[in-house]
Amino acid sequence: MSHQYLLFYKPYDVLTQFSQPSAATADAPTRSTLKDFIPVSDVYPVGRLDRDSEGLLLLTGDGRLQHRLCDPKFHHPRTYWVQVERVPDEMALQRLRQGVVIQDYQTRPATIRLLAAEPDLAPRHPPIRMRKHIPTAWIEITLTEGRNRQVRRMTAAVASFR
Repeated sequence: MSHQYLLFYKPYDVLTQFSQPSAATADAPTRSTLKDFIPVSDVYPVGRLDRDSEGLLLLTGDGRLQHRLCDPKFHHPRTYWVQVERVPDEMALQRLRQGVVIQDYQTRPATIRLLAAEPDLAPRHPPIRMRKHIPTAWIEITLTEGRNRQVRRMTAAVASFR
């Protein structure tokens, strides 16, 4: 059986799904979804990115590959570039490496690297809000699990960046 494999750079403010959430109302307006960008049937995202995240997604109809890449028992690495406010010190980076407690859950150890320069990424619309007097830094985080909002929650747990 032949499978399709697509790579797609998911923009900010796009849901990682093909259908609208069931509660599209005045309080929860319709959002852009993968359907607005990908005119291919029978492919599904391998993993998810939050609406307010952007990045590369793999889409496929290959259920075996999807299972192998997403099931936590396989410890498949996923790498994220994360912009944080302030520059993290070595103690904060070490806490991330060892794993932190988020929502009563101890995350697995992670590979963490402070990037020397901002990665070369496509422009974001809208641009990320910059604070004039608060420096930012970029961190590369490689996880072997993928919990809901895990990267945001992990960096928040060590947010004592100086």
